[in-house]
Amino acid sequence: MDLSDPTRSVTPTLDGAVLAVLASAGRPLTVGQVAQLAARGSEIGIRRSLGRLVEQGTVRATMMGRNQVHELNRDHVAARVAEVLAGLRTELWSRFRRELESWQPRPLMAVVFGSAARGDGGVDSDIDLLLVHPPFAGEPDFGEDLPCGERLPHALGAALMGEKDPKARDRWATHVEGLYGLVERWTGNSLQVVDLSYAEWRRPHESHLPLLAAVAAEGIELRKARGLRLLPPVAVNHA
Repeated sequence: MDLSDPTRSVTPTLDGAVLAVLASAGRPLTVGQVAQLAARGSEIGIRRSLGRLVEQGTVRATMMGRNQVHELNRDHVAARVAEVLAGLRTELWSRFRRELESWQPRPLMAVVFGSAARGDGGVDSDIDLLLVHPPFAGEPDFGEDLPCGERLPHALGAALMGEKDPKARDRWATHVEGLYGLVERWTGNSLQVVDLSYAEWRRPHESHLPLLAAVAAEGIELRKARGLRLLPPVAVNHA
């Protein structure tokens, strides 16, 4: 899937990108405004696309003052297709969230970052995902350095999410391995996972700080346990 313009997965023409813009806008737009919002295409190409769609009845063209404006004809039988095109990226994030919520143990944090989050990747781009897993048996959890009000929820969460379950680590590995295949089937793109333990996230190695800064700046949050922040305290102090 072209992560900068998922409508290419359905149609290579500009019509898909134009319909996605009009479905998302919820208001009439001039040709220039559509061109500014569309993921691709020149203003001339957008004008031609709008002309084709007006002929098909999918788009309505009206005069607003001196300007001709265009809007999706939501009564058209094909209007639902335009709405689906507009929501392809949102649907991808929803699928991630549903999958991650089904895991046992669940991630403490899951964030898409990189080109997929920015929306500037291409058909060959990877989907980068940061996962922070709960403390497994034998891993430090640093619960003692949390504020007093957070220690009890943290301890309960660790017990429920893996620290006391000797099989949690193996189930986690199975979940992550299965996610690679799911994402490829969903999108055609490869998944790249950065899997950090809670200890590695809480007190990150120097080499992880640029990644965590990028996650905080551009990340799309898929899941986050209550009380956690996108940047851990140590990363904030280094910034």
